Amino acid sequence: MDSSRLQRFPTSTCLLRQVGGSWSMEPRPLQVEGYREELGEGAALTMVKIPAGSFLMGSPEGEPERFDDEGPQHEVTLGAFWMAQTPITQAQWRAVAAWQQLERDLKPDPAQFKGDNRPVERVSWHDAQEFCRRLSQRTGQRYGLPSEAQWEYACRAGSTTPFHFGATLTPELANYDGNNCYANGPKGPNRGQTTEVASFPANDWGLHDMHGNVWEWCEDHWHDSYNLAPGDDQPWLIAAAAANEQKLLRGGSWIGDPGDCRSAYRSHDEAVSDDDDVGFRVVCLPQDPSLNP
Repeated sequence: MDSSRLQRFPTSTCLLRQVGGSWSMEPRPLQVEGYREELGEGAALTMVKIPAGSFLMGSPEGEPERFDDEGPQHEVTLGAFWMAQTPITQAQWRAVAAWQQLERDLKPDPAQFKGDNRPVERVSWHDAQEFCRRLSQRTGQRYGLPSEAQWEYACRAGSTTPFHFGATLTPELANYDGNNCYANGPKGPNRGQTTEVASFPANDWGLHDMHGNVWEWCEDHWHDSYNLAPGDDQPWLIAAAAANEQKLLRGGSWIGDPGDCRSAYRSHDEAVSDDDDVGFRVVCLPQDPSLNP
């Protein structure tokens, strides 16, 4: 990736603090470094820098609504990479769906909830892979789905709390079923559908919609615990897996509870599934070490 393409993008982040019996949002402006990948048809993909580092993956045993498959916690060390600032939108999807087919056809307009700037949904893991293959071939870059470790590392952005915003979540910060609350957090509206990407504050690394809106496919196969999990950024795969093998989903969605949106929460579905609460975002791996994020 040509370093001359790097830009600074303005956005905003927010920290959620408890003050007395209520929760207070502390917004602040943020500048992130990244680049734009032009897709045609007026669509472009904004990729932001995710630095190399280490973190503790999974949730501590005392975290509210924790599940056993979120442990044991283990240290993971990752190289630098680039990640899409938002889930793939319908405009971005439509542009790439019009490109030459490589291994499978892509429907140009699969989403249930229409809108150019809403996340694409009703796309299977296999569909997301075809999107990445086309993007890689067209650009000459290594695009793909994030590994589960890359996803959680990027979502946390240095945080250790259940959400990158803090100890709880509010419907003012993410799109989920606001009829339910987490850890004494406030209730709010249940929007009942997706919202436009980047409608809510980003995390400290400039990524939007890591909590809620749509579930996001990861590269990995499903494992029901982190026993024997790798300690690096590579996807954890099963050799000779079937086409409908269970694949990882992260982030929660518009239809789910706030607890399902936690940074450590894990879900899964068959790779062939294409539900209206499932989308994806992409990562790009640097090919020239001198241009590492």
